[in-house]
Amino acid sequence: MSGASALQARRFGPVNWIGCWSLLRRQFKNGFSDLHYTILGPVISNALYLLLFVIASSSLTTLDPKALVTYIAPGLVCFAIAERAFEVSGANLIFDKHERTHFDWLMAPLTPTEKAACFALSSTIGGMAVGAAVALMTLLFVPAKIAHPGALLFFTLATGMMHGLIGTLLGIWAAKWDQYTALHTFVLLPLAFLSGVFAPVAAMPEIAQTLIAFNPIFYLIDGFRYGAIGEAAADLRLSVGVALAVNAGLFAWVHYWLRTGYRLKS
Repeated sequence: MSGASALQARRFGPVNWIGCWSLLRRQFKNGFSDLHYTILGPVISNALYLLLFVIASSSLTTLDPKALVTYIAPGLVCFAIAERAFEVSGANLIFDKHERTHFDWLMAPLTPTEKAACFALSSTIGGMAVGAAVALMTLLFVPAKIAHPGALLFFTLATGMMHGLIGTLLGIWAAKWDQYTALHTFVLLPLAFLSGVFAPVAAMPEIAQTLIAFNPIFYLIDGFRYGAIGEAAADLRLSVGVALAVNAGLFAWVHYWLRTGYRLKS
């Protein structure tokens, strides 16, 4: 083989599958480098949540502990998916920017669409892995039940993708860990907790119900709970529409920032 032919540019098809797989593998490696933190931590913390509610409902209220935990468990599983998906993309991006290693994937022969899809997919799979571990833990408290498998799968994917894209946006925007932590603590966590994870929305004050109606995370958790136990506070079609619309908007936003190199090329 001559030197000229050996140096020819490598041609890719409509999708650079080799590059996409390399970026996905890199994200998986970074996101699951410490299994004690990524898997065991959420399992223990959510087990403590359920144990606390069992003790409180049996000793301080007249509520049926089994019914209460059955209602709360799907919300906690969905919340675990959301948290891990957010961390896989957001924390990794902040670390890459600080270490200046984000140029490795920024200069790779990948389109903005491929990069955005890889970040969304790796975050979703990471969230699903943690969600599966938490779901197995909940079997210690509630019997296994899947009321609507299709709805459960859809809202699992939608939850992971939405929070993965939010984490990607925050990771691109934030220049310091303090900014990342502040927005996660004071914006994303309150939205997650005020979304019907621990209590039915119908039991909340009217003003709270009005505010929650504008919280997209509520529709994810409500739809996930519908898929798990068949109970929902909102119309399923509305929940599906909100999930699709918000994810489409977030994907377009991530695509734009990756295409323009916003806060990535300096």
